[in-house]
Amino acid sequence: MSTEKIISPEINDLPLLGKPKMTETKKSVRVDINHLLARARKIKEKENKTNFIFFGLFAALVLFTGILLSF
Repeated sequence: MSTEKIISPEINDLPLLGKPKMTETKKSVRVDINHLLARARKIKEKENKTNFIFFGLFAALVLFTGILLSF
């Protein structure tokens, strides 16, 4: 038996595996406090609106039940 290497042309055409290239993106180090406060206010307003809707539905249910029981 011989120990010669068999080289296939298909194997030589494959790209070499290595580290993937990282794309460098610069991120802003500074944070604008006004943007953060505006986002916090928007979230708080949304929570307040949701709470108001649930309170209104509960009050309407109590009022409707009271009207039905009074007859």
